[in-house]
Amino acid sequence: MHTQTIVLGGGCFWCLEAVYERVRGVISVTSGYAGGTERDANYYRVSSGKTNHAEVVEIVFDADVILLQTLLDIFWTIHDPTTKDRQGADVGPQYRSAIFYTNDEQKEIIDDSIKKVQDIFDHPIVTEVVLLDAFYKAEISHQDYYNQNKNSNGYCRVVIDPKIRKFMEQFGVLAS
Repeated sequence: MHTQTIVLGGGCFWCLEAVYERVRGVISVTSGYAGGTERDANYYRVSSGKTNHAEVVEIVFDADVILLQTLLDIFWTIHDPTTKDRQGADVGPQYRSAIFYTNDEQKEIIDDSIKKVQDIFDHPIVTEVVLLDAFYKAEISHQDYYNQNKNSNGYCRVVIDPKIRKFMEQFGVLAS
């Protein structure tokens, strides 16, 4: 097994977590925070928009089963990388589009991926691409959120379900 880690931010971490948990080759998905100026993070402080942390997911994957490029293809499909500090009704720097890479090889793949997909969007991609400095795991109530709340939370039905459907329509062959 050849494990790698990538950290992605594309709006609410519940959405990304719910999709990536369904991808074959993904070993774990952990909701959390990254990219801020403070040396600690929690939901209350990050939600204020003052820490500059983004809601993110840390994805550990087996690169022998799924390529980083494929994970990025999914990423470009399930969120809008052309809106700054916003995904749908979620507004603020904590909801920005961001990729936190862990090595130079990943950075090259990310840069190539952005060049490849830019033409499919009507506006420039504004996704922040930064070397991962620190990842802060979110509170337990945010872990595996969709699977724990999909039948009782309207946000899951209205926002997350369509992202999962889109993933399945376009990448269903990759579903675990």
